Amino acid sequence: MAERVTTARDLRRWRRYLAEEQAEARVYRRLARRRHGEDRRILLEIAEAEGRHETHWRALLGDRVGRPVRAGLRTRMLGWLASHVGSVFVLALMQRAEQRSPYETDEHATEQMVADEHIHAEVVRGLAVRGRQRISGTFRAAVFGANDGLVSNLALVLGMGATGVGPGVVLAAGVAGLLAGALSMGAGEFVSVRSQRELLAASTPNPDTTRHLPGLDVDANELSLVYQARGVPAAEADQHAAEVLAGLRSLEVGEEASHEEIGSALGAAVSSFCFFASGALVPVLPWLIGATGWVAVAWSAGLVGLALLLTGSVVGLLSGVSPLKRALRQLAIGWGAAAATYLLGLAFGTSVA
Repeated sequence: MAERVTTARDLRRWRRYLAEEQAEARVYRRLARRRHGEDRRILLEIAEAEGRHETHWRALLGDRVGRPVRAGLRTRMLGWLASHVGSVFVLALMQRAEQRSPYETDEHATEQMVADEHIHAEVVRGLAVRGRQRISGTFRAAVFGANDGLVSNLALVLGMGATGVGPGVVLAAGVAGLLAGALSMGAGEFVSVRSQRELLAASTPNPDTTRHLPGLDVDANELSLVYQARGVPAAEADQHAAEVLAGLRSLEVGEEASHEEIGSALGAAVSSFCFFASGALVPVLPWLIGATGWVAVAWSAGLVGLALLLTGSVVGLLSGVSPLKRALRQLAIGWGAAAATYLLGLAFGTSVA
């Protein structure tokens, strides 16, 4: 069978792959500089693997490497973000990039390179999960607060405007909605997070229990009941209890609960208040600068739409799914709620002032 002739198209593709591998290795090294310990070591090892891929494409190109090719805009942007922005966002983007590797359908990529890319995606996913857990409590409050502010206040001002009241009334309603909603969100988030932390604390075994172990009746083995009450099978509970009483192991009352970081109650409340207020301010802006009637309605809906696309894409990014789909979903929900209240305003009023 005749050997396949290397074409100019092949060379262009290999040069592009080479540039991408070099750029991705730089991204991982820059991320590693912002991390410590195990995370840093893992990122540097991924960068080393990208270096091996680079060597493969260099070997194929040989003396036909030619002038250096720039990596794609996406990869160059990731390099900039890795140096200047929080690493959790970059890791989420890199996870998607590794999942979309073209090597699986390229005959010149080795099986090991294809496997590497899939494994890299899972490694990056694991690192991204740690980052998501660290910010999950405050980030959740921030996203919910901003979206609630955007949607609820847009619905409020459009509904009021549709009734035919003057722009001053619409503005007053919007400002009142901003303050009332932000205070309500902040207070609600404080109570929610504080209650959640208290519930988790109530489920945590009392460390003082260990002090009373020497006083237990070994034959009765009541310590076994502690394990059984937490879902351990009776035979296994008896064995654990015997080992504890024999001093072979420390007291572990059930399995350690694995909970996401929920953040502090005060941090979540402040975050929720600020982001609701900032979100609720957007729909009111046209009236604040003196716009009225359909012009104010159009500007308000447009500004909120842009903000919803932004928050939706950020959520999609951190979730490791398509930012576009999440952005469009946020937009559809927000505009749908606003349209419903606008129609209700028309039903109860006359027309936009």
